[in-house]
Amino acid sequence: MRPDAVEVVWDTPKSKWAVRIVNGEEVLRRYADAPKNADEQSLRNVAVQTVKDEGYEADAAQVSIRR
Repeated sequence: MRPDAVEVVWDTPKSKWAVRIVNGEEVLRRYADAPKNADEQSLRNVAVQTVKDEGYEADAAQVSIRR
């Protein structure tokens, strides 16, 4: 199953990247230990792996990144 949206955002209070997986009204938030200055490709790879770990299918083109 594919999520409706996948977004990677910097969570300032936690000083970590948050991967938000949106599927209908359900929103999963998982944190990643990538450095704040990580490049976009690294963040996309982390997001895709996180989505797979949650049992969804995703590709890197589906991931949006907000810095």
